[in-house]
Amino acid sequence: MMDDSTVFENLDIRSLLPHSGRMVLLDRLLHAGAEELQAEVTIRADSLFCQPHGVPAWVGVEYMAQAIAAYAGYSAKQRGESVKIGFLLGTRHYEVACAEFAIGSVLQVQVQKLLQADNGIGSFECHIRASTNMQQLASATITVFQPADAAVFLEGSTE
Repeated sequence: MMDDSTVFENLDIRSLLPHSGRMVLLDRLLHAGAEELQAEVTIRADSLFCQPHGVPAWVGVEYMAQAIAAYAGYSAKQRGESVKIGFLLGTRHYEVACAEFAIGSVLQVQVQKLLQADNGIGSFECHIRASTNMQQLASATITVFQPADAAVFLEGSTE
């Protein structure tokens, strides 16, 4: 982790995300810095997408995307701006070491900014690790887009 970081103990991760209700999949913010963020999620029987033994590993892409959204929210708040929505454009090289994230497991979701263009396109290196032994369970490179004005962008995309 970078030295220019802040460790959060009482900050509600929901304040950094444009999601609400059950769609907030991450539980808490562990660390945020100028180029990276680390969040935590505990897999519970009532977790969204949970099946009898756990959450399918494909949901890891959404955990990563929400960690990127939290990073964008953190960055916006650092600049005195409000949290805005963004869009997941694509995932490259999603690799998993398990078929599902087991009920009771605690996962650390780490995102590291690789690129942030002026047009709102960003690319992040992402990892999910087991909190108990830091074993890597999933990794990917995720590309996102955060338009300057999402309402104008969405209005223009339907024409």
